[in-house]
Amino acid sequence: MDKLECFRSISADVARGELAFSTGAGVALKVLRALDDPACQLETAAKLVQAEPLLAARVVAMANAAAYNRSGREITDVRTSVMRLGFRTVRTLATALVTRQLAGSSPSHQDAAAQLWEHTAHVASLSHVIARRFTRVDPETAMFVGIIHEVGGFYLLSRLKDFPGLLDGGPGEWMEAGEALVGRAVLKVLYVPEVVQNAIETYWAGYLAIPPATFGDTLLLAKELAPVGSPLHPLGPEQGKDKSSGFDMVIGEDALASMLAESAEEIESLTGALKF
Repeated sequence: MDKLECFRSISADVARGELAFSTGAGVALKVLRALDDPACQLETAAKLVQAEPLLAARVVAMANAAAYNRSGREITDVRTSVMRLGFRTVRTLATALVTRQLAGSSPSHQDAAAQLWEHTAHVASLSHVIARRFTRVDPETAMFVGIIHEVGGFYLLSRLKDFPGLLDGGPGEWMEAGEALVGRAVLKVLYVPEVVQNAIETYWAGYLAIPPATFGDTLLLAKELAPVGSPLHPLGPEQGKDKSSGFDMVIGEDALASMLAESAEEIESLTGALKF
């Protein structure tokens, strides 16, 4: 199998608009388009969110997560949840639904898709906390980067029925040529902002700046600290060890471990709210 040619074929399919979306993802795309309109009103956004029950449930759950519910007052309706979160965070959740459902529902890769989404939820939550408490970049954008960074991987999982063996072998055999090539095509179709695309390019390149200061650096830290690994990039012999200890030289002695301990409830609530 000429894998590079397969990846080029898949990317061309994406560029031609041959992305199949489920009904729920289609509704989420309508939400994305509506929220991109500066004239969009709260009532309009709330009605669109309510049209997709899974998205509506995640919006309410996120509004009650510790990161957004500082008062402790529980919200039970979509309209108030949208108002509390703001359109940017609702957009992130709509994108999350689209991303998760890109993998489709084929039983042959259902477990891999579920693990990849759990990994993504942890990375997005950690990105939000690391951005707010350490790298000092915008937490909402950082969380969006975490949500979208594996979008190419989700789509590749959906194409395994057409290209059996495409992801066989170690990640080094296909990641550089394939994941980035397909990922860029999907990001373009979803109209992902340039700053987010640049952050994901940093992830594909794998270069962490010291000291970490960008969205890309935030993403790389979050991926390394995520307690659930990606099935597409299995961890090596270090799996299972205390990941925070390896970042003392980057972050400062014990600083990261302390930050994660103090933010444990916030990370847990964000991750739970993102699990579609």
